[in-house]
Amino acid sequence: MPQRGNYSTNVVCWTSILSNFAKEGFINEAQSLFNLMPQRNLVTYNAMLSAYVQSGRINDACRFFEEMPEKNVVSWTSMLCGLTHVGRILDAKVLFDNMPDKNVISWNSMIVGLIRNGELMEAQKLFNIMPERNQVSWNSMIAGYAENYMMEEARVLFDSMLEPNVVTWTSLIAGYCRAGDVEEGYRIFRRMPDRNIVSWTAMIGGFTWNGFFKDALLVYLEMRGIKDLKPNGETFISLVYACSGLGFCRIGKQLHAHLILNGWDHDDYDGRLSKSLIHMYSEFGVMDFAHYIFSKKTNTCVLHSCNSMINGYIRIGLLEKARHLFDRIPIRDGIAWTSMISGYFHVGDVKEASYLFDRMHWRDAIAWTVMISGHMQNELFTEAIYFFSEMRFDGIKPLGSTYSTLLGASGATANLDQGKQFHCLLMKTQSIHDIILGNSLISMYAKCGQIEDAKCIFSNMITRDVVSWNSIIVGLSHHGYANEALKLYDAMQDSGTNPNSVTFLGAISACSHAGMVHRGWELFNSMSRDHVVQPGMEHYVCIVDLLGRAGKVEEAEDFVMRLPFKPGLVIWGALLGVCGLGEKNAAVARRTALRVLELDPSNSPAHVSLCNIYASIGRHGEEGMLRKEMGLKGVKKVPGCSWIVLKGSVHVFLAGDRSHPQSDELLSLLEGKF
Repeated sequence: MPQRGNYSTNVVCWTSILSNFAKEGFINEAQSLFNLMPQRNLVTYNAMLSAYVQSGRINDACRFFEEMPEKNVVSWTSMLCGLTHVGRILDAKVLFDNMPDKNVISWNSMIVGLIRNGELMEAQKLFNIMPERNQVSWNSMIAGYAENYMMEEARVLFDSMLEPNVVTWTSLIAGYCRAGDVEEGYRIFRRMPDRNIVSWTAMIGGFTWNGFFKDALLVYLEMRGIKDLKPNGETFISLVYACSGLGFCRIGKQLHAHLILNGWDHDDYDGRLSKSLIHMYSEFGVMDFAHYIFSKKTNTCVLHSCNSMINGYIRIGLLEKARHLFDRIPIRDGIAWTSMISGYFHVGDVKEASYLFDRMHWRDAIAWTVMISGHMQNELFTEAIYFFSEMRFDGIKPLGSTYSTLLGASGATANLDQGKQFHCLLMKTQSIHDIILGNSLISMYAKCGQIEDAKCIFSNMITRDVVSWNSIIVGLSHHGYANEALKLYDAMQDSGTNPNSVTFLGAISACSHAGMVHRGWELFNSMSRDHVVQPGMEHYVCIVDLLGRAGKVEEAEDFVMRLPFKPGLVIWGALLGVCGLGEKNAAVARRTALRVLELDPSNSPAHVSLCNIYASIGRHGEEGMLRKEMGLKGVKKVPGCSWIVLKGSVHVFLAGDRSHPQSDELLSLLEGKF
């Protein structure tokens, strides 16, 4: 340090050291140095004030600001930024109003502060009265609008700018993507005169966070062809989540290898890149890789990563490892608890799932819904209804998915009374225009035999998706309304909704019930030809049923023999089911039954069918031998089952079973003796 020299040289040296202390975070040292300084000027005071502001010591900054012997516009603006940064917006407004001089930076600082503290309209008023604006002013307002999903206002400002820069264009792209209008965001991206890595990353991220994972990867591949343009951490985070969403494990691994080779994995200062990689590998079920990253980044791996690991272990069936990690983490959120509960329900361990639920300190609607759904999955319908009642008693408002689960269970058990009760409750508490709930109601009423109610729900829907169309088409098909089902199939395509495999299953099934063989074949052939939908096992079974019901059993057998794969038990079983008992189909039935028994020697329907065939064609000796063989093997026909819900109780009846307490009365009534 120069001990002698002119005044300005000494002050500059001292102030430079003070600024360096502040920049490195040594605020107390900077303060001590300030107190020791033999000479100070306004720049020195501003440097010390900035040190307090940037370190968040706003009270010290206020005190220092009041004691400053002289202030300029830099001093006032620095103090203004400090107040808005900590949320003291009222104090900032007073300070701004009292400023003796304001420049464009002061105005911009106040606008940014207002936007950051949620006062967008106030910022807009200030922007409108600014005496002078620069690109920062315009960009701040456009970014403010974009962050608050006000894209029309942002677009008006954008179109008013004479020379928008790359920051302006990028803010608009990010805003449209944030608002879900990725298509418009991409159009603007293509119009950009110049792009930097932030622009490319904004577009990649926009595609990723809106579920357009393939498009995100394609944009990245395009970006790689540009010389001297290197991706940053944000780019890779978006790409990792894109690979995760696509389920492309190999591409995900290649991306990870690319990160390691270029040393970008070492720049993961906040752990977000590691978090994304753990999430990706957990989604893939590659838990060795996920655990390796997790163990390396223990200090930066947050609760989100723990939840990803737990879900990953559950996904591949390693419930014990998931529980071990769950028990180790010091803080568990609702996601961790519900994941474990759902995992135990999935393996049928209802007791442990209920134990964990009882230990939860705070249960939200999702946790209750998981309990209800879990009991439904394990066919504990009464217990599920009990938990629904407890959920409402606890003051927790059921979600749409809660009602959807309950309606699905009502349909599965054909419990119409219960389904109607849920529908009434739904009308009182939820929006009946929810498309998922509408679909659940259609399915429930159709399965309970109330097809007219299902049609009414469908016709009153404001919007419909492919599930809506499928639910009503399948419902009509199952109830024998083939012509109506096929008309809706045509209307579905006219509406612009593309049919999927379920749609074709419902439509072909309708043709099967109505004996419309030609139309059924047309639909089957159009699947792969016109709609790029590959037939599944259920579609082949449906064609077998279509031909068999129309009496074309030999054609059905020929169809099975010409399948592009080796038929299994499901296909042969379906053919056996349509053979009937007449002599006409006896040969086909016999060949089919023998095929079934080759695949499953203990198959009771095949044994019974073969016995009936031998009896129908007079081969009683072979019939007797087969029945004797059935006895030796312990093969028994599964008894038929039916049930009825009466006054809230389910009454189940099995063929040959007289365990029901009123079975004698019921038999007397059926025989006309009552």
